Amino acid sequence: MTIKLLCIGKTDDRKLQQLTEVYSKRLQFYNKFETEIIPDLKKVKNLDENQQKTKEGELILARLQTSDFVVLLDENGKQFSSEDFSEYIQKRLNSGLKQLIFVVGGPYGFSEEVYKRADAKVSLSKMTFSHQMVRLFFTEQLYRAFTILKNEPYHHR
Repeated sequence: MTIKLLCIGKTDDRKLQQLTEVYSKRLQFYNKFETEIIPDLKKVKNLDENQQKTKEGELILARLQTSDFVVLLDENGKQFSSEDFSEYIQKRLNSGLKQLIFVVGGPYGFSEEVYKRADAKVSLSKMTFSHQMVRLFFTEQLYRAFTILKNEPYHHR
């Protein structure tokens, strides 16, 4: 199974990008992991929030296959402890999925169409983080989940 992180817009902060890459590389030891960046929309000044979400939603949906299990990283999603998230990942690994895709939306969230397509929603915290930081936090937590599953010392219980 491939696990993919699908994001709107690039990370402008080089330090955040480098840290995210550290965990992405570490993840390769455990599972195939990819990050796909959908370029930011151009000329958004003429769009209201709903129009921007709709356009971003079309770009997200165009990259999904019918067989993909799609999880939105959404503030209203289910929250997990690190141990529970590792169990969640294990269940997905055991299910025989071809692709597990986690999606980070744009600045205004997701369109209704993307919510309808999603199979699940996960929240990293009740706090709000920048979309760029979410990539780092998610990638680190995914790495942590695999180290928990392998009983490795990275995660201290």
